[in-house]
Amino acid sequence: MEAELKQSCEDLLERIGHLKTSLDLDGQQNRLTEINQKMAAPGFWDDSESAQKTTTELSSLNASIKPLAALVGGAEELEILVEFAEEDDSDENVSEIQRQIDAIQIDLEQVELKAMMGEPEDSCGAYIQIQAGEGGTDAADWAEMLLMMYARWAELKGFKIEELDLSPGEEAGIRSATIAIRGDFVYGYMKGEIGVHRLIRISPFDSAGRRQTSFAAVDATPELNEGAGIEIDYDKDVREDTYRSSGAGGQHVNKTDSAIRLTHLPTGEVVQCQSQRSQHKNRAQARKMLSARLYQVEKDKKDAETAAKRGAKSRIGFGGETIRHYVLHPDQYVKDARTGHKFGNPANVLNGENLDSFIEAYLRWTIGRE
Repeated sequence: MEAELKQSCEDLLERIGHLKTSLDLDGQQNRLTEINQKMAAPGFWDDSESAQKTTTELSSLNASIKPLAALVGGAEELEILVEFAEEDDSDENVSEIQRQIDAIQIDLEQVELKAMMGEPEDSCGAYIQIQAGEGGTDAADWAEMLLMMYARWAELKGFKIEELDLSPGEEAGIRSATIAIRGDFVYGYMKGEIGVHRLIRISPFDSAGRRQTSFAAVDATPELNEGAGIEIDYDKDVREDTYRSSGAGGQHVNKTDSAIRLTHLPTGEVVQCQSQRSQHKNRAQARKMLSARLYQVEKDKKDAETAAKRGAKSRIGFGGETIRHYVLHPDQYVKDARTGHKFGNPANVLNGENLDSFIEAYLRWTIGRE
């Protein structure tokens, strides 16, 4: 077997071994056994709240263990193939090793990517808020393009999407929208999207066909269970407003003030929900969103203090710096201002297909900064 191929095998096995140790595969598997034994015990479902927490942990463990265990199994097969090749250095054995390396490499990069999302909230779903900025109708249209990009990306990932609030633009597009994307590690993926997104194109709303620059801000907060320990005095600290939700019209018009807007007076944070016809359900969802938002506010404060000590930048807030440029004229490309990652086909990014390359580049960039 060639020395270069053998070195590739050794490097790959070393990376997998390091990953297995750092993610504590053995410890996770032991915890999985404990949970399965607990769920099999009589009376497990008597306490529905406790049972729900346990099943949530089980789902999270399975999502973490399965790809890592498969990777370790692939590494063991590779070691056996290498032993065979050392005894019989035939083209067939060498080709099989190369195929195994290529397959493992793809899986390894995905597991490493999830390993970069080590914060507790990274494994959660996420609330995505999009707000049109400067640029009038073009900005409203741009905000809707971003909303469609994230919805399409979520669909391609197999995640669930729920529209929680949407305010349409006066002529086209949207002024603001909030959606929930639910699935494993959604917030871990989406936290790099926080900030201002800038679009440069020939405006479809300008009869003179002039080039227009539009801005829209994106924010993401984790969808947390049990409010993550955030205590809110809804009688004292929160103002609740009700309003009539927007809809498609006709028989679908909501004739009651079922939409809910909550304003947290101490911080000024505002959330709203109009996804349900029931005011009670909208209120419950809005409170969950407010808890998530306040959790993020507290975390941002701590991150900012840590970043200040290190002389680094903290999380870019909603409506902050421009993080990504989408250029449709005269050139065509998308470029991230933080990582420098650039892709020459904006359509593939805007339809959600190539958004992952920017997400992965951001996660690897954050590791490099630490």
